[in-house]
Amino acid sequence: MKIAQVDTFVVGNPPPSFGGKYFVFVKLTTDDGIVGYGEAYAATFSPHVVAAQLVDVAEMHLVGHDPFQIERFWRAAYGRGFTLRPDVSLQGTMSALEMACWDIVGKALGKPVYDLLGGRVHERLRSYTYLYPRDTDTTNVYVDPELAAERAAEEVARGFTAVKFDSMGPYTVMGGHQPTLERIQLSVRFLELIREAVGTQADLLFGTHGQFTSSGAIRLARQLEPFDPLWFEEPVPPDNVPELAKVASQTSIPIAAGERLTTKAEFARVLEAKAASILQLNLARAGGLLEGKKIASIAEAFGAQIAPHLYNGPIGGAANIQLATASPNFLILEGIMDWSGFHAELLETPVRWEAGYVIPSEAPGLGVSLNEAVARANPYDDKALHLTMAEDSIYFADTELDG
Repeated sequence: MKIAQVDTFVVGNPPPSFGGKYFVFVKLTTDDGIVGYGEAYAATFSPHVVAAQLVDVAEMHLVGHDPFQIERFWRAAYGRGFTLRPDVSLQGTMSALEMACWDIVGKALGKPVYDLLGGRVHERLRSYTYLYPRDTDTTNVYVDPELAAERAAEEVARGFTAVKFDSMGPYTVMGGHQPTLERIQLSVRFLELIREAVGTQADLLFGTHGQFTSSGAIRLARQLEPFDPLWFEEPVPPDNVPELAKVASQTSIPIAAGERLTTKAEFARVLEAKAASILQLNLARAGGLLEGKKIASIAEAFGAQIAPHLYNGPIGGAANIQLATASPNFLILEGIMDWSGFHAELLETPVRWEAGYVIPSEAPGLGVSLNEAVARANPYDDKALHLTMAEDSIYFADTELDG
């Protein structure tokens, strides 16, 4: 069996666009007709550039090669151009192609990928969602603690046992910064009202986006501790592991981090520094399924857990599910609400979600297939990036970035 063809899909995510403006998928086809799908969460270049990167890497390292040789492909691609070091754009590309190979391998063997990564250790996977706005809202759930508490109670009534929110305002390329007293007090109010609304039925996941200095994050954490959140997410910029470790050493709240990290090397540094105990690897960026398994295993040795991150499309989400199912130290899985909406439309068979839990598919490969008709019917023709940050200091940033 050899890989014979590579195709890409740049798909626009229609409003409300939860999960990003677009998704970038890849399709590998073998010479005997087996198809594998992957997804790249490579957000530093416009999506059509990412699609071209997928074709370039696939044509150089995969077309004409055996899809079973995943480690060999990974090492060849990792070292291309004399790099052999973490590169977030290359890793997003490699992740998509690597998971597509696993999809082919699983289908060829008639096994879900989790069976090839050590076997199923979880019958169902606890999941969480952000508190997202709705068309009927008259205020912004990102800045309205009363509405956030009401929304949290609704999500818990649907079965979620954890909800995430970020009330700390704009994040900019000029971070980290000291949090404002106004935002600290607003966040305290969020936690107070949400905890009151859900009691002990749900964990509270306090999100930030690498916004603060370590001293600012510690000040904030001390105000949050009385409400016992399950985690304090990425409180300082992701390139400064020693400062993240300072925050971890000064708060009782577990630190979660990793959505912007790639490869076992970067995650190992976080663990060695005791900077986080919950790793939020995104398999469409971190290096793919085999690299994800290595990261999870290193985390297990350090007594840390994994909470796969998802702010992209459902193929990457399906890869997260495969790894989570086979990982003893899995904690919780991010989803875009209940995996319905456009995420479900993009799949031939949607992810099965029941009362707060994802039920892993027993289908071979990734357990899902891209609905190519839907993907082609929703092309993305813009050059905008997946996410953007304000380019000014926090003190001048547009407050519309709150969402």
